[in-house]
Amino acid sequence: MNDALTVRDLHPGETESARLFLDQHGWGHRTGDADTFARLIHNSQRTAVALAGEQIVGFARAITDEVSNGYLSMVVVDDQHRRKGIGRALVEHVMGNDPAITWVLRAGREGAEAFFASLGFQKSVIAMERPRRK
Repeated sequence: MNDALTVRDLHPGETESARLFLDQHGWGHRTGDADTFARLIHNSQRTAVALAGEQIVGFARAITDEVSNGYLSMVVVDDQHRRKGIGRALVEHVMGNDPAITWVLRAGREGAEAFFASLGFQKSVIAMERPRRK
């Protein structure tokens, strides 16, 4: 990853900036309005941003019990900053390095399966899903 970039936890004052970043990158359907997104962030145990200077160029969030299970919910990197290790750094940051936690995710976007496979994820034959109702 480029040294000019920083990956760190999302600060409370950056919640709206993160929501706007996600909205600009096709995730508006998942972020909702400012209050809904603030609640989403509050209820997520792990959130991170990638910064180029002061500008958000990547975002990730995860939900976990911190003991056994984790769900990687969002990993978004600005198109102009892809293929620089930012996505990998965000995922590694939010997952940490506890080998006792099994992490799961939904990899439906183009290229996602190969990216997450490079981070050690494998297709599961035991997962089930109850999709959200619209």
